[in-house]
Amino acid sequence: MIVRQALKRNPWAFLGPATTETLAAALVTLGLCGVASLDGAPLTAAQRAAMAADGTADIGVLFLVVSIYLSILVVGVTIGTAIADQGRDLALFRTVGATPWRVRRAIAVQAAIVAIPATVAGVPLGLLLGRAWVHGLVGHGLVPAEVTFRIHGGTVPIAFAVTIGTSLLGALIAAIRPSRLRPAMALTEAAMPGKRPGRIRTPMGLLLVFGGIALAILISDADAQTADNTGLFVMLAMCFGVGMLGPVLLRLASPLGRLFGAAGRIAADNVVARRRSLSGALVPLTLAIGFAVFTIVIGATTEHVTGVAQSAADRWLTYAGTGTYCAFAAIAAVNTLITVIRARRRDLAVMRLVGGTQGHTLRVVICEALVVTATALVAGAVVAATVLLPLLHTALGTWRPWVPAPFLVGSILGTAALVLAGLALPAAVMLRQPPIEVVG
Repeated sequence: MIVRQALKRNPWAFLGPATTETLAAALVTLGLCGVASLDGAPLTAAQRAAMAADGTADIGVLFLVVSIYLSILVVGVTIGTAIADQGRDLALFRTVGATPWRVRRAIAVQAAIVAIPATVAGVPLGLLLGRAWVHGLVGHGLVPAEVTFRIHGGTVPIAFAVTIGTSLLGALIAAIRPSRLRPAMALTEAAMPGKRPGRIRTPMGLLLVFGGIALAILISDADAQTADNTGLFVMLAMCFGVGMLGPVLLRLASPLGRLFGAAGRIAADNVVARRRSLSGALVPLTLAIGFAVFTIVIGATTEHVTGVAQSAADRWLTYAGTGTYCAFAAIAAVNTLITVIRARRRDLAVMRLVGGTQGHTLRVVICEALVVTATALVAGAVVAATVLLPLLHTALGTWRPWVPAPFLVGSILGTAALVLAGLALPAAVMLRQPPIEVVG
């Protein structure tokens, strides 16, 4: 019953996470097929020894592990945000007598309804991407011509395990607070988006961030290949920590909005009030920025210091993997932001009813987007620098990264475009509807 009502009232609560889970299933499928193609190829001992020597033997396993780790983080955050933004509906469900168990069961069913068809759609997409990736490896001479595309036998069960398992876990974690609310207090609690972060969230975020800093220092003494591969996982952990610290970071960044006049002052208050839901977008945004900065800057600095350009094949391999991760994280960020702004339809309509014009209301949302953009850029740059600088000092003897100016400008504009596409564009569409119809 509650699932059908949720689908009618807020279809994006299904469509947004479903898009992310489709891409997650495709990413996991791609990684599995890469492993099967490399491991199952009829190669001689000399060919496998040569691949092991240049590091290409493990690229399939590394891509798979990072894909699973990234999918778990992003899908969990996306579905958690979608469930959390249904707080008012869940509160109404509690006030009419629903037990905590019934609320949790309804949320679990909703997560499964989203994940199952999304995975079914994502696996074929992953097969197409996996075939293209293997052909790219062969075409660029990174692996022998004997390597052909193969489908991993565990593709379907593993893809389902990652997407459904993560969706259920993220949904049930998001359901803890609404399911525990006393019926008499449910609506009051659901209307308090600015409640302080939980006692566990902030300490866990600090633990992940400072743990990542410590690990980044430790791996700087390892060999270049090990440090580079391990650094990706350190960065993933720190990005998740940033997401858990998101409410704190957004509160600290909110005064930036006041620089934009009257609309900015309202935006600053909105960011503080909605910092819990907006923080869900910080994880994929920080991931996309961190991956891009790490990959581009380490390559540019190496070329600048050594004077030796990266080969075309190695450049393709590096950018293909990073581009895939960044695209996945960027799409997940936009989906999360759309979920957040759609949950605020009534708030935007009320702002119009009390005298705010359509243009003024949209300017408020744009100022909020700029605050989120600045927070994500700083967080992503700090995470990337934490992992990158010790590696540069160990490998190249320098603490100064070389950042290409076009990349710097493109990163700022690209991040702003993503956040505006997730917040301002949907808001502009929603503001075209008469506010009395939304509130009524």
